[in-house]
Amino acid sequence: MPPEIIKGLKDVYFDTTESSFIDGIEGKLLYRGYNIHDLAEKSTFEEVVYLLLYGDLPNKKQLADFDSLLRANRIIPDDVIQVIDLVKTGHPMDVLRTAISALGSFDPEVTDNSVEATIRKGIRLTAMGPTIVAAHHRLRQGLEPVAPNPDLNHAGNFLYMLFDELPNQETTDLLDVDFILHAEHGPNASAFAARVTASTVSDLHSAVTTGVGTLKGPAHGGAAEEVMKMALDIGNPENAAEYASNLLDNGDRIMGFGHRVYRAEDPRARHLRDRSKVLGEKSGHPEWFQILQHLEENTMQPYRSKGICVNVDFFAGSIYYLLGIPDDLFISIFALGRIPGWTLQCVEQYKDNILLRPLTEYIGEMDLEYTPIESRS
Repeated sequence: MPPEIIKGLKDVYFDTTESSFIDGIEGKLLYRGYNIHDLAEKSTFEEVVYLLLYGDLPNKKQLADFDSLLRANRIIPDDVIQVIDLVKTGHPMDVLRTAISALGSFDPEVTDNSVEATIRKGIRLTAMGPTIVAAHHRLRQGLEPVAPNPDLNHAGNFLYMLFDELPNQETTDLLDVDFILHAEHGPNASAFAARVTASTVSDLHSAVTTGVGTLKGPAHGGAAEEVMKMALDIGNPENAAEYASNLLDNGDRIMGFGHRVYRAEDPRARHLRDRSKVLGEKSGHPEWFQILQHLEENTMQPYRSKGICVNVDFFAGSIYYLLGIPDDLFISIFALGRIPGWTLQCVEQYKDNILLRPLTEYIGEMDLEYTPIESRS
Protein backbone atom coordinates (compact mmCIF):
# COMPACT_ATOMS: atom_id res chain seq x y z
CA MET A 1 0.00 0.00 0.00
CA PRO A 2 1.56 3.35 -1.01
CA PRO A 3 2.22 5.90 1.73
CA GLU A 4 -0.15 8.83 2.20
CA ILE A 5 1.34 11.94 0.61
CA ILE A 6 0.70 15.17 2.50
CA LYS A 7 1.65 17.87 0.00
CA GLY A 8 3.24 20.85 1.69
CA LEU A 9 3.06 18.93 5.01
CA LYS A 10 -0.38 20.52 5.43
CA ASP A 11 -1.91 19.85 8.86
CA VAL A 12 1.05 17.66 9.85
CA TYR A 13 2.19 18.07 13.47
CA PHE A 14 5.92 17.50 13.93
CA ASP A 15 6.45 18.75 17.50
CA THR A 16 4.93 20.45 20.51
CA THR A 17 5.42 24.14 21.27
CA GLU A 18 4.94 26.80 23.93
CA SER A 19 5.68 29.67 21.56
CA SER A 20 2.38 30.55 19.92
CA PHE A 21 -1.13 29.18 19.45
CA ILE A 22 -3.17 29.65 16.28
CA ASP A 23 -6.84 28.79 15.87
CA GLY A 24 -7.41 29.20 12.16
CA ILE A 25 -11.14 28.60 12.34
CA GLU A 26 -11.83 31.18 15.03
CA GLY A 27 -9.08 33.55 13.92
CA LYS A 28 -7.17 33.53 17.20
CA LEU A 29 -3.47 34.08 17.86
CA LEU A 30 -1.67 33.83 21.20
CA TYR A 31 1.99 34.53 21.99
CA ARG A 32 3.02 32.44 25.01
CA GLY A 33 -0.66 32.35 26.00
CA TYR A 34 -1.31 36.12 25.58
CA ASN A 35 -3.83 37.28 23.00
CA ILE A 36 -2.36 39.25 20.10
CA HIS A 37 -5.11 41.87 20.53
CA ASP A 38 -3.94 42.66 24.07
CA LEU A 39 -0.29 42.72 23.04
CA ALA A 40 -0.92 44.95 20.02
CA GLU A 41 -2.94 47.48 22.00
CA LYS A 42 -1.23 47.44 25.39
CA SER A 43 2.34 46.21 24.97
CA THR A 44 5.58 47.23 23.26
CA PHE A 45 7.84 45.31 20.91
CA GLU A 46 10.57 45.18 23.55
CA GLU A 47 8.14 43.66 26.06
CA VAL A 48 6.90 41.14 23.49
CA VAL A 49 10.46 40.08 22.62
CA TYR A 50 11.13 39.51 26.32
CA LEU A 51 7.93 37.48 26.59
CA LEU A 52 8.82 35.31 23.62
CA LEU A 53 12.40 34.65 24.65
CA TYR A 54 11.88 34.18 28.39
CA GLY A 55 8.29 32.94 28.58
CA ASP A 56 6.85 35.59 30.93
CA LEU A 57 5.93 39.25 30.82
CA PRO A 58 8.70 41.30 32.45
CA ASN A 59 8.32 43.52 35.48
CA LYS A 60 9.46 47.14 35.21
CA LYS A 61 13.09 46.45 36.16
CA GLN A 62 13.35 43.41 33.91
CA LEU A 63 11.95 45.38 30.97
CA ALA A 64 14.23 48.35 31.62
CA ASP A 65 17.29 46.08 31.78
CA PHE A 66 16.22 44.21 28.67
CA ASP A 67 15.55 47.43 26.76
CA SER A 68 19.01 48.67 27.73
CA LEU A 69 20.51 45.41 26.50
CA LEU A 70 18.82 45.78 23.11
CA ARG A 71 19.97 49.38 22.77
CA ALA A 72 23.54 48.44 23.71
CA ASN A 73 23.76 45.83 20.92
CA ARG A 74 22.66 47.87 17.91
CA ILE A 75 26.09 48.71 16.51
CA ILE A 76 27.41 46.31 13.86
CA PRO A 77 31.14 45.81 13.12
CA ASP A 78 32.75 48.07 10.53
CA ASP A 79 33.73 44.98 8.55
CA VAL A 80 30.05 44.06 8.19
CA ILE A 81 29.31 47.61 7.00
CA GLN A 82 31.96 47.01 4.33
CA VAL A 83 30.26 43.75 3.35
CA ILE A 84 26.94 45.60 3.05
CA ASP A 85 28.61 48.23 0.88
CA LEU A 86 30.05 45.54 -1.39
CA VAL A 87 26.62 44.01 -2.04
CA LYS A 88 24.56 47.22 -1.84
CA THR A 89 23.13 46.80 -5.34
CA GLY A 90 21.36 43.61 -4.26
CA HIS A 91 17.79 43.24 -3.04
CA PRO A 92 17.49 44.33 0.61
CA MET A 93 16.60 40.78 1.67
CA ASP A 94 19.73 39.44 -0.03
CA VAL A 95 21.79 42.07 1.77
CA LEU A 96 20.13 41.30 5.12
CA ARG A 97 20.77 37.59 4.62
CA THR A 98 24.41 38.20 3.73
CA ALA A 99 25.01 40.58 6.64
CA ILE A 100 23.45 38.24 9.21
CA SER A 101 25.62 35.44 7.90
CA ALA A 102 28.67 37.70 8.17
CA LEU A 103 27.77 38.63 11.76
CA GLY A 104 28.22 34.99 12.69
CA SER A 105 31.95 35.40 12.05
CA PHE A 106 32.12 38.12 14.72
CA ASP A 107 29.90 36.59 17.41
CA PRO A 108 31.97 34.98 20.19
CA GLU A 109 29.16 32.53 20.96
CA VAL A 110 28.38 31.50 17.39
CA THR A 111 29.07 27.78 18.05
CA ASP A 112 27.32 27.66 21.44
CA ASN A 113 23.82 26.26 20.92
CA SER A 114 22.82 26.24 24.57
CA VAL A 115 19.48 27.86 25.34
CA GLU A 116 21.14 30.74 27.18
CA ALA A 117 23.64 31.50 24.40
CA THR A 118 20.99 31.16 21.69
CA ILE A 119 18.80 33.71 23.45
CA ARG A 120 21.75 36.09 23.82
CA LYS A 121 22.55 35.74 20.13
CA GLY A 122 18.89 36.26 19.26
CA ILE A 123 18.88 39.48 21.27
CA ARG A 124 21.95 40.71 19.42
CA LEU A 125 20.47 39.84 16.02
CA THR A 126 17.17 41.51 16.95
CA ALA A 127 19.08 44.66 17.92
CA MET A 128 21.38 44.67 14.89
CA GLY A 129 18.79 43.82 12.24
CA PRO A 130 17.44 47.38 11.89
CA THR A 131 21.00 48.73 11.70
CA ILE A 132 21.71 46.42 8.75
CA VAL A 133 18.58 47.36 6.82
CA ALA A 134 18.96 51.09 7.45
CA ALA A 135 22.70 51.10 6.67
CA HIS A 136 22.09 49.33 3.38
CA HIS A 137 19.35 51.76 2.39
CA ARG A 138 21.64 54.70 3.08
CA LEU A 139 24.65 53.19 1.32
CA ARG A 140 22.74 52.37 -1.84
CA GLN A 141 21.77 56.05 -2.05
CA GLY A 142 25.40 57.10 -1.74
CA LEU A 143 24.86 58.29 1.84
CA GLU A 144 26.70 57.45 5.03
CA PRO A 145 24.92 55.15 7.48
CA VAL A 146 23.29 56.84 10.47
CA ALA A 147 24.57 55.62 13.82
CA PRO A 148 21.97 54.12 16.21
CA ASN A 149 20.35 56.54 18.63
CA PRO A 150 20.41 55.12 22.19
CA ASP A 151 17.66 57.52 23.26
CA LEU A 152 15.07 55.92 20.97
CA ASN A 153 13.20 52.66 21.30
CA HIS A 154 13.58 49.83 18.79
CA ALA A 155 11.01 51.07 16.27
CA GLY A 156 11.93 54.75 16.62
CA ASN A 157 15.62 54.05 16.21
CA PHE A 158 15.01 52.13 12.99
CA LEU A 159 13.05 55.03 11.50
CA TYR A 160 15.73 57.46 12.66
CA MET A 161 18.54 55.45 11.05
CA LEU A 162 16.50 55.00 7.86
CA PHE A 163 15.58 58.65 7.30
CA ASP A 164 18.18 60.53 9.40
CA GLU A 165 15.50 62.46 11.29
CA LEU A 166 13.71 61.96 14.57
CA PRO A 167 10.35 60.24 14.04
CA ASN A 168 7.24 61.49 15.80
CA GLN A 169 5.66 59.38 18.50
CA GLU A 170 2.66 58.38 16.40
CA THR A 171 4.84 56.98 13.62
CA THR A 172 7.05 55.20 16.13
CA ASP A 173 4.05 53.60 17.82
CA LEU A 174 2.67 52.50 14.46
CA LEU A 175 5.85 50.65 13.50
CA ASP A 176 6.11 49.25 17.03
CA VAL A 177 2.70 47.59 16.59
CA ASP A 178 3.72 46.27 13.19
CA PHE A 179 6.81 44.64 14.71
CA ILE A 180 4.64 43.08 17.43
CA LEU A 181 2.22 41.61 14.89
CA HIS A 182 5.06 40.00 12.94
CA ALA A 183 7.10 38.72 15.88
CA GLU A 184 5.99 35.08 15.93
CA HIS A 185 3.62 32.86 14.00
CA GLY A 186 4.39 29.21 14.60
CA PRO A 187 6.15 26.90 12.10
CA ASN A 188 5.39 28.92 8.97
CA ALA A 189 7.70 28.35 6.01
CA SER A 190 10.59 30.53 7.24
CA ALA A 191 10.35 29.37 10.86
CA PHE A 192 10.22 25.72 9.78
CA ALA A 193 13.20 26.28 7.48
CA ALA A 194 15.11 27.84 10.39
CA ARG A 195 14.20 24.83 12.54
CA VAL A 196 15.46 22.44 9.85
CA THR A 197 18.80 24.24 9.95
CA ALA A 198 18.82 24.18 13.76
CA SER A 199 17.97 20.47 13.73
CA THR A 200 21.31 19.78 12.04
CA VAL A 201 22.91 21.37 15.13
CA SER A 202 24.02 24.31 13.06
CA ASP A 203 24.24 27.74 14.71
CA LEU A 204 21.56 30.41 15.17
CA HIS A 205 23.12 32.76 12.61
CA SER A 206 22.84 30.01 9.99
CA ALA A 207 19.25 29.29 11.02
CA VAL A 208 18.19 32.96 10.88
CA THR A 209 19.96 33.31 7.53
CA THR A 210 17.85 30.38 6.33
CA GLY A 211 14.73 32.09 7.67
CA VAL A 212 15.53 35.30 5.82
CA GLY A 213 16.14 33.45 2.57
CA THR A 214 12.84 31.59 2.89
CA LEU A 215 10.87 34.70 3.86
CA LYS A 216 12.07 36.45 0.71
CA GLY A 217 9.91 34.19 -1.47
CA PRO A 218 6.78 35.94 -2.77
CA ALA A 219 4.60 33.04 -1.59
CA HIS A 220 5.61 33.85 1.99
CA GLY A 221 6.84 37.35 2.76
CA GLY A 222 6.19 39.36 -0.37
CA ALA A 223 2.44 39.92 -0.16
CA ALA A 224 2.57 43.40 1.41
CA GLU A 225 4.71 44.68 -1.46
CA GLU A 226 2.41 43.09 -4.04
CA VAL A 227 -0.73 44.53 -2.42
CA MET A 228 0.68 48.05 -2.57
CA LYS A 229 1.73 47.60 -6.19
CA MET A 230 -1.85 46.54 -6.92
CA ALA A 231 -3.23 49.62 -5.13
CA LEU A 232 -0.89 51.88 -7.09
CA ASP A 233 -2.01 50.25 -10.34
CA ILE A 234 -5.65 50.88 -9.39
CA GLY A 235 -4.78 54.48 -8.52
CA ASN A 236 -8.29 55.62 -7.62
CA PRO A 237 -11.05 53.98 -5.55
CA GLU A 238 -13.41 54.34 -8.53
CA ASN A 239 -11.19 51.99 -10.55
CA ALA A 240 -11.08 49.25 -7.94
CA ALA A 241 -14.13 47.25 -9.08
CA GLU A 242 -13.12 47.02 -12.73
CA TYR A 243 -9.49 46.28 -11.92
CA ALA A 244 -10.40 43.50 -9.50
CA SER A 245 -12.94 42.02 -11.91
CA ASN A 246 -10.37 41.90 -14.72
CA LEU A 247 -7.84 40.33 -12.39
CA LEU A 248 -10.19 37.57 -11.25
CA ASP A 249 -11.55 36.95 -14.76
CA ASN A 250 -7.99 36.26 -15.91
CA GLY A 251 -7.51 33.72 -13.13
CA ASP A 252 -5.20 35.96 -11.11
CA ARG A 253 -5.30 36.51 -7.35
CA ILE A 254 -6.16 39.52 -5.23
CA MET A 255 -3.06 39.64 -3.06
CA GLY A 256 -3.43 39.91 0.71
CA PHE A 257 -6.30 37.44 0.97
CA GLY A 258 -6.21 33.86 2.12
CA HIS A 259 -3.84 32.14 4.53
CA ARG A 260 -2.45 28.66 4.92
CA VAL A 261 -3.81 28.45 8.48
CA TYR A 262 -6.62 31.00 8.89
CA ARG A 263 -10.12 30.35 7.56
CA ALA A 264 -11.40 33.40 9.42
CA GLU A 265 -9.91 36.88 9.32
CA ASP A 266 -6.27 36.99 10.32
CA PRO A 267 -6.49 38.49 13.84
CA ARG A 268 -3.49 40.71 13.14
CA ALA A 269 -5.23 42.44 10.22
CA ARG A 270 -7.60 44.38 12.49
CA HIS A 271 -4.79 46.41 14.02
CA LEU A 272 -3.27 47.43 10.70
CA ARG A 273 -6.65 48.12 9.08
CA ASP A 274 -7.53 50.77 11.66
CA ARG A 275 -4.08 52.31 11.57
CA SER A 276 -3.95 52.38 7.77
CA LYS A 277 -7.19 54.36 7.70
CA VAL A 278 -6.04 56.89 10.30
CA LEU A 279 -2.60 57.31 8.72
CA GLY A 280 -4.12 57.82 5.26
CA GLU A 281 -6.48 60.50 6.51
CA LYS A 282 -3.80 62.35 8.47
CA SER A 283 -1.31 62.25 5.61
CA GLY A 284 -3.86 63.55 3.12
CA HIS A 285 -3.91 60.31 1.11
CA PRO A 286 -7.04 58.41 2.14
CA GLU A 287 -7.35 56.90 -1.34
CA TRP A 288 -5.04 53.96 -0.60
CA PHE A 289 -7.14 52.77 2.31
CA GLN A 290 -10.31 53.41 0.32
CA ILE A 291 -9.01 51.19 -2.49
CA LEU A 292 -8.17 48.41 -0.05
CA GLN A 293 -11.47 48.84 1.74
CA HIS A 294 -13.38 48.49 -1.54
CA LEU A 295 -11.52 45.30 -2.40
CA GLU A 296 -12.16 43.84 1.04
CA GLU A 297 -15.81 44.83 1.48
CA ASN A 298 -17.01 44.40 -2.08
CA THR A 299 -14.84 42.30 -4.38
CA MET A 300 -13.70 39.73 -1.81
CA GLN A 301 -16.72 39.67 0.48
CA PRO A 302 -18.32 36.64 -1.26
CA TYR A 303 -15.14 34.63 -0.68
CA ARG A 304 -15.30 34.91 3.12
CA SER A 305 -17.69 31.96 3.27
CA LYS A 306 -14.98 29.90 1.55
CA GLY A 307 -12.43 30.83 4.21
CA ILE A 308 -10.60 33.34 2.01
CA CYS A 309 -10.26 36.35 4.29
CA VAL A 310 -7.99 39.33 4.62
CA ASN A 311 -4.56 38.67 6.13
CA VAL A 312 -1.99 40.83 7.92
CA ASP A 313 -0.15 41.75 4.72
CA PHE A 314 -3.16 43.40 3.10
CA PHE A 315 -2.89 46.65 5.05
CA ALA A 316 0.82 46.53 5.95
CA GLY A 317 2.00 47.75 2.55
CA SER A 318 -0.15 50.89 2.62
CA ILE A 319 1.25 51.80 6.03
CA TYR A 320 4.87 51.36 4.92
CA TYR A 321 4.15 53.34 1.75
CA LEU A 322 2.59 56.23 3.65
CA LEU A 323 5.59 56.25 5.99
CA GLY A 324 7.82 56.80 2.96
CA ILE A 325 9.44 53.38 3.12
CA PRO A 326 10.54 52.02 -0.30
CA ASP A 327 8.56 49.00 -1.43
CA ASP A 328 11.58 46.72 -1.68
CA LEU A 329 12.11 47.15 2.09
CA PHE A 330 8.65 45.84 2.99
CA ILE A 331 9.79 42.22 3.39
CA SER A 332 12.84 43.33 5.36
CA ILE A 333 10.57 45.00 7.92
CA PHE A 334 8.67 41.73 8.24
CA ALA A 335 12.02 40.00 8.88
CA LEU A 336 13.07 42.52 11.53
CA GLY A 337 9.92 41.79 13.50
CA ARG A 338 10.28 38.03 13.04
CA ILE A 339 13.88 37.54 14.28
CA PRO A 340 12.71 36.93 17.89
CA GLY A 341 10.22 34.34 16.64
CA TRP A 342 12.87 32.51 14.62
CA THR A 343 15.10 32.57 17.69
CA LEU A 344 12.37 31.07 19.86
CA GLN A 345 11.64 28.37 17.28
CA CYS A 346 15.33 27.44 17.25
CA VAL A 347 15.48 27.40 21.05
CA GLU A 348 12.64 24.89 21.08
CA GLN A 349 14.36 22.80 18.41
CA TYR A 350 17.67 22.73 20.28
CA LYS A 351 15.97 21.77 23.56
CA ASP A 352 14.67 18.43 22.28
CA ASN A 353 16.41 18.04 18.97
CA ILE A 354 15.93 15.45 16.30
CA LEU A 355 17.05 15.91 12.72
CA LEU A 356 14.10 17.04 10.60
CA ARG A 357 14.19 14.69 7.64
CA PRO A 358 10.85 13.87 5.93
CA LEU A 359 10.46 11.30 3.17
CA THR A 360 9.28 11.39 -0.43
CA GLU A 361 7.72 8.46 -2.27
CA TYR A 362 9.79 7.44 -5.28
CA ILE A 363 7.67 7.06 -8.45
CA GLY A 364 10.43 6.89 -11.07
CA GLU A 365 11.89 3.97 -13.03
CA MET A 366 13.47 1.07 -11.14
CA ASP A 367 16.57 -1.09 -11.69
CA LEU A 368 17.49 0.26 -15.12
CA GLU A 369 20.45 -1.34 -16.87
CA TYR A 370 23.46 0.97 -17.23
CA THR A 371 24.44 1.52 -20.87
CA PRO A 372 28.04 2.59 -21.61
CA ILE A 373 28.22 5.99 -23.28
CA GLU A 374 29.69 4.46 -26.43
CA SER A 375 26.50 2.43 -26.91
CA ARG A 376 24.01 5.25 -26.37
CA SER A 377 22.27 6.75 -29.41
